[in-house]
Amino acid sequence: MGQLKKGIYPVMLTPFSGGNVDYGAVRALTEWYIRNGCQGIFAVCQSSEMFYLSLKERVAIAKEVVRAAGGRATVVASGHISDSIEAQAEELNKIAETGVDALILVTNRLDIHNEGEEVWLKNADRLLSLLDSKVHLGFYECPKPYKKLLTPRMIDWCLATGRFRFIKDTCCSPELLSDRLRQLHGTDLMLFNANGQTLLGSLKQGAAGYSGILANYCPNLLAELYRLHTCDPVRAEQLSDMLSVLSFTENAAYPVTAKYFQQLLGNPFTLETRAVDSSVFDRYQRECVDQQLRVYKRLMEEYGV
Repeated sequence: MGQLKKGIYPVMLTPFSGGNVDYGAVRALTEWYIRNGCQGIFAVCQSSEMFYLSLKERVAIAKEVVRAAGGRATVVASGHISDSIEAQAEELNKIAETGVDALILVTNRLDIHNEGEEVWLKNADRLLSLLDSKVHLGFYECPKPYKKLLTPRMIDWCLATGRFRFIKDTCCSPELLSDRLRQLHGTDLMLFNANGQTLLGSLKQGAAGYSGILANYCPNLLAELYRLHTCDPVRAEQLSDMLSVLSFTENAAYPVTAKYFQQLLGNPFTLETRAVDSSVFDRYQRECVDQQLRVYKRLMEEYGV
């Protein structure tokens, strides 16, 4: 199990062709991420349409990404979508066998009915006891089916176990990010911000990097922002402003929008998806993505990436 790197972790898309996972395109996308400066890859997550993948597909995708990355990038993966803790443990242990560098647990899976902190902590203890003790772990505040934000007590629990190395933060709150980064200061538990608008501020306060949707559009610019924030704060702020604007266009009929963007870049993608009715990807959204690509290309020229 490798050391988790700081930096940019795209939330990986799943390419489909004829209704099936296109593993050739999975390999090509892995290579594109790495070639564009990503230090890690978050495979098998909500952007991967994990709730619409069979366990066999989730395991196969994780295994393919690990193989394609070949140690050049950290690979983390989630993939537990069941209701019972025992079934979740079975799913996660199968993902762990693929050789990923960390298993990422979905926060809402430990409190499916949103009953509160005590239920979450009880289920967290139970799930932890069923997972391979040698595997690094993380948490992902996945918005589906509802967003379960980590509390300070939950984070303290993570720290006390000594097992956790990764938090994919989706709070989108400058104040909460500051509180969390103070709590994590000096520990081995790294916070990766999923929100483009608060990214630069969180990096300045010690966030380990970015893990979010925008890395499916412009990972090289995010990697450049990560580099600049320590050496050229003026240019970092200018780039951050532009990336913040681009972040507002990232959702729409996502992930169809991201797959269309990948097509425009010449990558082997269809617009097939299981999570969204692709018919909602209309002319308006298509033209927004076209504009996004033009801005992306101008920024690449300006920043020499």
